[in-house]
Amino acid sequence: MTPPLLDVRSLRVRHHLPLDDGGHRLGAPAPDGVDVVVEPGEVVLLLGPSGCGKSTLALAANGLVPQVVGADVGGSVHVGGQDVARSRPPLLTADVAMVFQDPDAQVVTGSVLDEVCFAPENLCLPVADVLARAETALRQVGLWERREDDPAVLSGGGRQRLALACALATDARLLVLDEPTANLDPAGVEEVYAVLRSVAAAGGRGVLLVEHDLDAAVEIADRVVVLDDAGHVATTGPVREVLAGRAELLAELGVWLPTATLAALRLRAAGVAVDRLPLTPAELATVLAGAPSLPAPSPPEPHPPAVLHRPQLPPSAAGDRPAPPVITVEHLTVRRGATTAVDDVSLAVDRGDFLALVGGNGAGKTTLAQVVAGVLRPRRRAVTGTVRVAGLDPRRADPADLTTAVGFVFQNPEHQFVTGRVDDELAHGLRVRGVPDAEVAARVDDVLERFGLADLRDRHPFWLSGGQKRRLSVGTAIVCRPEVLVLDEPTYGQDRERAVELLDLLTTLHDGGTTVVVVSHDMQLVAEHATRVVALADGRVLADGPPAVVLGDDRVLAAAGLRTPPLARATRALPDPAWRAVTRLADLPAPGLATVGA
Repeated sequence: MTPPLLDVRSLRVRHHLPLDDGGHRLGAPAPDGVDVVVEPGEVVLLLGPSGCGKSTLALAANGLVPQVVGADVGGSVHVGGQDVARSRPPLLTADVAMVFQDPDAQVVTGSVLDEVCFAPENLCLPVADVLARAETALRQVGLWERREDDPAVLSGGGRQRLALACALATDARLLVLDEPTANLDPAGVEEVYAVLRSVAAAGGRGVLLVEHDLDAAVEIADRVVVLDDAGHVATTGPVREVLAGRAELLAELGVWLPTATLAALRLRAAGVAVDRLPLTPAELATVLAGAPSLPAPSPPEPHPPAVLHRPQLPPSAAGDRPAPPVITVEHLTVRRGATTAVDDVSLAVDRGDFLALVGGNGAGKTTLAQVVAGVLRPRRRAVTGTVRVAGLDPRRADPADLTTAVGFVFQNPEHQFVTGRVDDELAHGLRVRGVPDAEVAARVDDVLERFGLADLRDRHPFWLSGGQKRRLSVGTAIVCRPEVLVLDEPTYGQDRERAVELLDLLTTLHDGGTTVVVVSHDMQLVAEHATRVVALADGRVLADGPPAVVLGDDRVLAAAGLRTPPLARATRALPDPAWRAVTRLADLPAPGLATVGA
């Protein structure tokens, strides 16, 4: 019989955690005693809470754990019949290709084309074959026209596409993908999953997929393996059997579920008869339309139409003049090399807004957010226009003053870590500001507990899981209690439980007067939490208004490379106009199930 593409048996991994004296100690096992099999033509979805060992298992599939990343490993891993423990990772390239959680970790050349050619060249293929594979892979991910670009000028989503193209170009029979769509816009997610669908449908290749965005992944996955927080297999089986049949178990584990499934769980808890939990918006629409006892929601308040520029600001409490905005952007243009990343953007952000910047990859969202926060200070000739944040010019303000006014969370958490311990990372900004030691300790302990990092306080930040790194990066920003908090993809890498906690925390900060600005491709997140949405395309503002208006305008979404949020896709098909206005899980009745929704 043909061996499986991947055969993992009783895998148990304990990482080597470095100590100050140059030695190491062993971390807790994660994963712990896990079996996973991937057959040709299969897409196997690996789920579990942050820190359970998903990425470690992915790295073990091509020998990087333990041959590059130090660890004690028990059990066995075979790829195409080969024992990974007896093969050096470079020799496995033809059999298994990996897309890391952080795409920057695998970029090694100076052009997009060279990057995709790198692996086939090292397989000693003829030049014509190398170029043919590279062109096919780049066309599949939509980067062929940018083949001469330096990978460094691509957006985060662009680099993620590039990493996938590199994996495809190896022609490996097994693809191991660790959150391959985390930084992609919704249109890009659809394109990537179309590629993966065609790869699996061909029959000879298989995919092991670690993913949180189940609204897309559920359409292509065949089987699911779910790990618990101790790294054990909690359940496994076909997609519908696990995600729908054992949804309550997954919710208790803090694992993401499709939006349609979450919505149905809330309705079931409210007493609505939902016999078969849906997985897709279309299935949810059928549930909603066929539930005679469904309580009708209150009609939403009318919203003003989306506008290109913000209307007159509301009067202050004194009533004598408008309250000044906390962020003012006037005719901002930013050029990055030959590209105009931000093109004549003007915004006025009210104090206490929860603003979402949305748009396709390369729309200018991150550049705009970084200029506002002062972490990107373009050269004088590369920028025109003005920016003011809490009365400061972020390009010229003293860093100490600026970081008191605005906190920033990078798209890549590693870009902001400066110390060797988790607790020191949280304390660093406070100590720089001269905060008393007792208050520093109290604030750090509070954030560690709030973000589930207390047991990791002495761990080096780079030894955390991807989700733990994200929580730490957010913690370093909020521990200083800035007036404005800017976050680039805040839920990237988070399990559902931690994402809900983080968003609840941001909402609490917002309710307390903090201005929150998020860059996000997660349209359901935006619909649930934002009070205002600015949609960008090609560096320009397409629309500016309430979430229900901007995200309900198909022309804006199409122009921005976005998609209607999953819940709205289900409700907009219903005949009842009141239901067509429901776009948030929070609008659904759900007594007794507060921890399941957003």
